[in-house]
Amino acid sequence: MRGCAVLIVALLSLASVAGAQERSAAIFDFELNDTSRENQLAPIDAEHQARLAMVSARLRTRLSESGRFSVTDIAPVAKEAQASNLQSCGGCDVSLADKVGADVAITGMVHKVSNLILNMRIFVRDAKTGNNLAVAQASMRGDTDESWNRTLDWLVRNRLLAPDYGVRR
Repeated sequence: MRGCAVLIVALLSLASVAGAQERSAAIFDFELNDTSRENQLAPIDAEHQARLAMVSARLRTRLSESGRFSVTDIAPVAKEAQASNLQSCGGCDVSLADKVGADVAITGMVHKVSNLILNMRIFVRDAKTGNNLAVAQASMRGDTDESWNRTLDWLVRNRLLAPDYGVRR
């Protein structure tokens, strides 16, 4: 009986070590769907481009700091990713993540309805199968750097890395 208990403890220890292994993540830049603008075909303004870059970098930092993800360099596919709408390209995010050797593809979208009403979403998909591993979303009020950063931090902390909700190890 004691040998069985030791074997179970050893197996659980191995499982926790294997479970703690980092996943490599291709974290693509956030995209903006701004339906508040009159001209939907106009380029995104500099203020929102800066916010998209800010939350993209922050997501990479937060996930890297968690110890659950290692950030894969997406430079070899960055131009191709930027030329695509990663939310509606039929899985190109997964293909691009696989090209750079990542385990998962992570994309983000901010939908701006007005200066007061916005929604942030983060999608995590398996780079081999294309299966969704996690989808996290939150509404935010106010189109400011602070609201974007606070929303991103909340999504990472309470959704993507939450033990009972987020991406499984």
